[in-house]
Amino acid sequence: MEYSPPPLFKQGAPARVKVTVFAFISILLLLVDSRFHTLSTVRQVTGTVLYPLQMAALMPRDALNSVSSYFSSIAALQRQVHDLQESQVASAQTLQQARMQMAENVQLRKLLGARLAVPVPTLMSEILYDARDSSTRKIVLDRGLREGVKLGLPVIDSAGVVGQVTRVFPFTSEVTLLTDKEQAIPVQVLRNGLRSVAYGRGQSGLLDLRFVAPNADIVVGDVLITSGLDGVYPAGLAVAKVVRVENSASGPFGSVVCQPLAGIDRHRQLLMLMATPDVPPRPPEEDAKPIKKSQLPKMVPIREGAPAAPLSAAAAGAAPATIMPAAPTASAPAAAAPAQRSATRSAPRNVPPVTPAPNPAATPAIPPVQPPNPEGAR
Repeated sequence: MEYSPPPLFKQGAPARVKVTVFAFISILLLLVDSRFHTLSTVRQVTGTVLYPLQMAALMPRDALNSVSSYFSSIAALQRQVHDLQESQVASAQTLQQARMQMAENVQLRKLLGARLAVPVPTLMSEILYDARDSSTRKIVLDRGLREGVKLGLPVIDSAGVVGQVTRVFPFTSEVTLLTDKEQAIPVQVLRNGLRSVAYGRGQSGLLDLRFVAPNADIVVGDVLITSGLDGVYPAGLAVAKVVRVENSASGPFGSVVCQPLAGIDRHRQLLMLMATPDVPPRPPEEDAKPIKKSQLPKMVPIREGAPAAPLSAAAAGAAPATIMPAAPTASAPAAAAPAQRSATRSAPRNVPPVTPAPNPAATPAIPPVQPPNPEGAR
């Protein structure tokens, strides 16, 4: 049995010869194709036939690229969503600040208008926080002794009266609101000028008009303004609006509940009135001196048939009356006329004449006595 090598190992033409021949053929084909374009059709047919095989060979690579792009796109989308959310939060915060600044500008413009309308100098202030005592109605402002704040100065906003400064510190001050139980303010009804005093009702945030007559001309919707009688609040500032009127026939007074017009819960900027209205001082009170019993006129009974006793100077001034003397008798005709004239001059006026009852037995009909003639006396 002869042994023959496999075809792979059969010896033919040398390898160098083969490489040289095939290289020469390749160069020749390239030259012919570049000059005459004779192999374009063959190239297209070959590419069309080999395209499915090419796509099948590229499928693993395309699958890896698509998977990597899928996961990378998800990560990119997540980052984009996160960035958009942060941008939305920042935009919302900016929008909220812009709205707050717009509302603050509107409030400041209103305060500027109120500042021009108030006849006294004012100071702009801002609410820092509420007071520590939750049972009272107080706030703390950012103005104090350094800015010239004093006790008793009124505080207002663009809508009405807020309260009054009750404590002052170097850099802050405490204001007691009108709704506090210890606060009261004199008011009057804008519609008819009826005056009263408004008292705070505490945590309810309302005002109460006390000591109002049951038939007082006050209706729901009336606006109350400051009357200016206390010398602290200028006259004409809005205070509250009547929300409930209760007239009780059994009690001596009615009940009137009012809602303050100032926006404490809605605004942070307030105006402090740095001076009280110029009111003339009150006149000094006169000391009432008690009247002693010795200074009172004595009561003397009038006897029938006797002339009336002359009154003292105090009694004459207290009882304006005229007392006529008794009729003269025949025993003293000459002295009767001068005595009658002196009694008439000394007696007060507007007192009905007091004369004794005539006695016909003792005094018969006597003609009236004429006064003496001065010429005959001479």
